[in-house]
Formats: sequence, structure tokens, C-alpha cells
Amino acid sequence: MLILGLETSCDETGVALYDGGAGRLLAHAVHSQTAMHEAYGGVVPELASRDHLRRMVALTRRVLEISNRTTADLGCIAYTEGPGLAGALLAGAAFARGLALALGLPATGIHHLEGHLLSPLLSARAPRFPFVALLVSGGHTQLMRVQEVGRYQLLGETQDDAAGEAFDKTAKLLGLGYPGGPALSRLAESGKPGRYRLPRPMIASGDLEFSFSGLKTAVRALTSKEGELAHADLARAFVDAVVDVLVAKSALAMEKTALTRLVVAGGVGANRQLRGALDGAARQRGFDVFYPEPELCTDNGAMIAFAAALRIAAGKTSASGPAFSVRPRWDLAAIS
Repeated sequence: MLILGLETSCDETGVALYDGGAGRLLAHAVHSQTAMHEAYGGVVPELASRDHLRRMVALTRRVLEISNRTTADLGCIAYTEGPGLAGALLAGAAFARGLALALGLPATGIHHLEGHLLSPLLSARAPRFPFVALLVSGGHTQLMRVQEVGRYQLLGETQDDAAGEAFDKTAKLLGLGYPGGPALSRLAESGKPGRYRLPRPMIASGDLEFSFSGLKTAVRALTSKEGELAHADLARAFVDAVVDVLVAKSALAMEKTALTRLVVAGGVGANRQLRGALDGAARQRGFDVFYPEPELCTDNGAMIAFAAALRIAAGKTSASGPAFSVRPRWDLAAIS
């Protein structure tokens, strides 16, 4: 079955075509709204929703052309049902449901974080179930136990800012603009380690919870002092602190669950410092770590189409009529 996947949860429009029968991704395309939102210093929900509507038809045509397929070849349409910005989700859901109705196809809503969580299975080096998943994106930092498709247990999550939010807010303090997270990571690569010492919030708490707002506050305290700061060195100190916490909590999750496979997904999962530190911890502690391809770390339609294919194969998806809804807030552990 050929599955068209649509992702519109925030500020990236993603469309992909996945062949469930052959088990391979045929094509995917993503349009980022970064340039449009840059002038506002953050995502403007109304603008995001309107831009999704402008992009979806062209992106759908592109992936069909790349794959040498037509809409007549489609067997199902999958879209992001939540969580995310309500208007952006509605734009994608309305397009998906309308197209499905016109073509006489089933349409199914997919959990955005489930897409991220399962995306490493698209890689050539794919993990087997069960595994621990570290989800680190702009709005989420969670550790999950993944038994199989649809069986997820929350082990711990952030109590305030997610790691990605802390990256963006710290980048703004350093004058790096929007989106700041990738720019902060690049700046940190040229920084000298150890010049500034920042806290590692909750690193020794003994549980799997996270907190990053205090780390951002510590950076603000340093930037408010008189005298010049070496921004590259401060960026390095920030990234080192976040990475230390994420690695320590991930290692503890592996110990507590007695599992041997760790999956890392979400935009922050593309960070090279984090990948290097996790690889080192995996070698020392005897577990394996898996990542999605870098291009699949950010929001994309491929992960939505792939998650739908796995759900269909497992008999855990359902299609409804033309009526639909979206879920801006949706607990991943509550789905089945």
C-alpha cells in the first residue's frame, strides 16, 4: 500500500510517500517557514497555518513526480492529528481528509511524537523492539519505554522548558536570532570547554525527570554581568550542561529498564555533541544507540507515513468518515 504522509504540526510542511508493501520511503519533501517567522522572533500561529495551505498541493505533486506515481496509486493518506498548533493541525487535517474523500481513500490521524519515536526504524541500522526512546524536540523532552507499536510508557519528562526551548531561549540571550538552537550548537563547536561552569539541573535527582529553565536563568545571570563574555565559550558551556543531563538520564533509564537499545529522536537529536556523548556512554555501559537520519530529525512527512504503515501492519489504525478533529494536546502514553 502506498501511503501519503502529511506533517503540519508547527512551522514545517512535510509531505512524503511510503511504500508499505516494499517497506521503503519513495520520496519526501519539506518546506521550512523559518524565513517567514524570523522577523517576529518566533512562530506566528496564524501565519504558519496559512503557509501550510499554500504549500501542501505543490509538495504533494513534487513527491508524486519524484516517485513516478499519481494519486490513483495511493492507498491511504496519513496526517498529523496532534499535538501541535491547532490551526496548523487543522490545515493539514482538512487537506488530508478532503483529498481522501475526493479519491475514495481512507485517512488516518497520527501522533506527531509517535512519528518521531519510530523514525529511527527508517534508517539502514534500525533498532528492534523493545527499546528506550529519548524524545528531544523544540517542545518535548521525554524518556519513553517502547514495547511495540502503540505500547508506550512514559518514564520521565521535563518539568518546565524542554531542551529545545532552552536552546532557543539561550540563543536569544546571546543575540543569535531565530531559530537559535542550530546557531547555538554551531557556535558551541568553536568554544573552549570549562571557561564557564553552568549547573546540571536534576542530574543527581535519582529519577528520570528533567528541568532546563534554571540553566537558562544561569546563562542570563552571566550575560547581565559587566564586562565582555566569550559567547562561543558560553555556548559551549550551555551545550555541555544540557548534554551531560540528557546522557546521564538516558543511561539511568537504560539501567532502570534493563533494556539494551536506546533510540534518540527529535530535532535536538541531530546535535553532534549529544550524539558523540551518547555514543561514548553506550560503549562504556554496554548498550546500543540508534538515531534517525539527520534529515528526518526535524518535522517531516516521512515519519508520519511510516508510523501509519506500521500501525496498519499491526492492525492498530482506524479510518473515519469526512468528520474529523485535531488534538493540540495529546499524551503519547495514552494512545494504543
